[in-house]
This record gives sequence, structure tokens and C-alpha cells, in this order.
Amino acid sequence: MSQLLLGLVNGSFYAILSLGLAVIFGLLNVINFAHGALFMLGAVLSWMAMNHFETNYWVMLAAAPLIVGLLGVFIERFLLRWIYKLDHLYGLLLTLGITLLIEGGFRSVYGVSGLAYDTPEALSGATSLGFMVLPNYRAWVVVASLVVCFATWYAIEKTRLGAYLRAGTENPRLVEAFGVNVPLMITLTYAFGCALAAFAGVLAAPVMQVSPLMGQNLIIVVFAVVVIGGMGSIMGAILTGLGLGVIEGFTKVFYAEASSTVVFAIMVLVLLIRPAGLFGKEK
Repeated sequence: MSQLLLGLVNGSFYAILSLGLAVIFGLLNVINFAHGALFMLGAVLSWMAMNHFETNYWVMLAAAPLIVGLLGVFIERFLLRWIYKLDHLYGLLLTLGITLLIEGGFRSVYGVSGLAYDTPEALSGATSLGFMVLPNYRAWVVVASLVVCFATWYAIEKTRLGAYLRAGTENPRLVEAFGVNVPLMITLTYAFGCALAAFAGVLAAPVMQVSPLMGQNLIIVVFAVVVIGGMGSIMGAILTGLGLGVIEGFTKVFYAEASSTVVFAIMVLVLLIRPAGLFGKEK
């Protein structure tokens, strides 16, 4: 049970990161390979604010996603907007280049060694559940991730704004006829996806070692999660991320050596049986 709960913590990171990828791909049709770097950027900005400006964790939980979201506005308006009508490969290569620039810049300043980030005092300590002692901060990660994930799903799938977003990607001219600024809406959508990655980075800072390369360790797994759930499926990204985190923790109990590859084995099986993913729509 302890491994399953810890797996749920990892699954929470998978869910919120894959959600950001699914939002960007599902609404903008862009494979955002820079997502791992933006995740790292959220964590590093939080560490910098704590160590250089004595800014606390709670402020950065809101400020880091805002800063990275503004960076996302710049990326979408001045870079991505030029390649929307081209093949997906161009978006992948462009965002990969952005990743190398961001990671290379921070690596030249901080190196690749981990930077310590203290757990917020309000969330320090642990709670005994009888069968295990659960650190309070890890419980907070699960709760915060679930709230953000399902709030995002509700906003996109159940509100008028979400309907405009979906319609704007399918038929932008028709939506513009109703007075909606579709280019601005697309920019804000990409910025929101980037902000989700940064929010996950701030959550991860006290759990993982903050490092310019920390995003590389997660992004490949997160892409696998998105493929299994179905490219562009919001609910698929959330449920698959949580489920695969639990399966990964369960695997560590019986065969720890396979825990790092079980996600990719599941991805292969899903692609063989259902190429569109578990929650994706067959074309």
C-alpha cells in the first residue's frame, strides 16, 4: 500500500504534465517538446526566488506559472504561429530547439548537480495511516494536482469558454464571426499549457532535486502517458497519468527492475490494440 500511494504521487506529476501536453496538442495541434524544460523552469525559478529574494513557496506557486505563461505567450506569438500550417515535425523540432536553449542556459550557470529546496514549513512532517507514514507534502501534491487537473477538464469540456476553444481550432473563421478573438485565444491556450508545466515544477521542487536537466527524466514518460491516453484527450491524460503512476509503484513491489520500463511496455500494447489510445478518437 505504501508503494501504491507513492506511485500515486508520481502519477500526479504525470497527470498534470500530460494534461498540459494534451491541452496544447488537442487545441493547437502542436507537439510541445519544450514541456520538460518549462517544468524545470518552474522549479528553478522557485529555487532562485527562495535563495536570492527570500520569496516563499506559496508566492512562487502562483508567480512561477505566471512568468512561464508569459514566456509561452512570447513563444506562441513570435515562433509557433509561423508553423501552424506545416507538418507536426516542424513544431516538434522548434520546441526541441527551445528546450536545448533553456536547459543549456541554466546548465551553464548552475551545472547539472541538484539544488536543495526545503519543504514548506506548513507542509512539513508526516501523518501515520497505520500501514505507512505519509509525508504531508506528498499528500499535498496529490490533492493540488487533482484539483488543478479536474478544474482544467471542467473548464475545457463543460464551459462556454471551452466550447469556444474547441470550436476555434476546428473552424476559426466561424468563431471569429461571433466576435471572438481566435488568435488571442490560441495564444492564451498555449500560455496556459506552459503554466501547467511550471506549476508542476514548483510542486516537484521539494520532492525532486532541482536541476536544469530534471525535465529530461520525466518528459519521455509523459509523452508515453499522452500516447496511451490518446493524443489530445484531456480526461485520458489525467486518468492515464494517475493510473500509470500507480502501476509503476505496484511494479516496484514485485519486480523493481521493470518499474522504469513498464510504462513503455503498456504503450506498445496499447498502440498494437488501439492506435488512437485508450481515450482517443479513431479517425
